[in-house]
Amino acid sequence: MGSGYLTSPLMLIINTLFDLYILLVLLRFLLQMLRADFYNPVSQFIVRLTTPPLKILRRFIPSVGGQDTSSIVLCLALIFTKFLLLRALSIKAVHIGGVMAPLGVSYGGLLIFCIADLIALVLTVFLVAVIIKVILSWVNPGHYNPVIGLVDKLAEPALKPIRKFVPPIGGLDLSPLFAILLILVVKMLLVPPIIYLGNF
Repeated sequence: MGSGYLTSPLMLIINTLFDLYILLVLLRFLLQMLRADFYNPVSQFIVRLTTPPLKILRRFIPSVGGQDTSSIVLCLALIFTKFLLLRALSIKAVHIGGVMAPLGVSYGGLLIFCIADLIALVLTVFLVAVIIKVILSWVNPGHYNPVIGLVDKLAEPALKPIRKFVPPIGGLDLSPLFAILLILVVKMLLVPPIIYLGNF
C-alpha cells in the first residue's frame, strides 16, 4: 500500500464534514434573509448547530443591511480551511461548480476560489429547492410539513421573477423548468471567470 492509501478516506471525511456544516451555515443565512419561520423545527435544528461559532464571530463582525454577515464570513473561513487541509494532503485540485480549481495557488487565489465555491453552493441550494418543490407537488400536493415550508421559502426567489414573464399554460406551471435552466446557465457563466481570476 502506497503513501496515498489513507488520502482518499481522509479527503472523503474532510469534504463530507466541512460541506455539511458549510451547508447548514449557508441555509441559516438564506432562511434568515428570506424571513423563513424561525420556530420551524428544521430551522431550530440549524440554529442550534450553527450558533456556537457565530456567537463568537458576531462580537467582531457587525451585520450589514440587516443581514447576518458573520454567517457568510464563517462559510468562507470553513471553505478556506477545507482547501488548506486538502492541499496539506497533496490534493492538486478540487471541483468548484463543475470546474477544476488548482489548490497550489496563492492564499489570495484560494480566497477567490472560496468565493466561487460559495456562489456555486448558493445556486445549487436554489436549484435543489426548485427540484424538490416540483417533485413534492407531484407526489404529495397540498400536504404540509416543516421541510416543505422551508423548501417553498428557498425556491420562491428563483420562481417568483420568472412567474412574472411565464404564466401558467393550460394550468401547467412551467416556471420551475425555466428557473432550473436559468440557475444552471448563471452557474456556468459566473463560476468559471471567478476561478480563472483566482489562478493569477
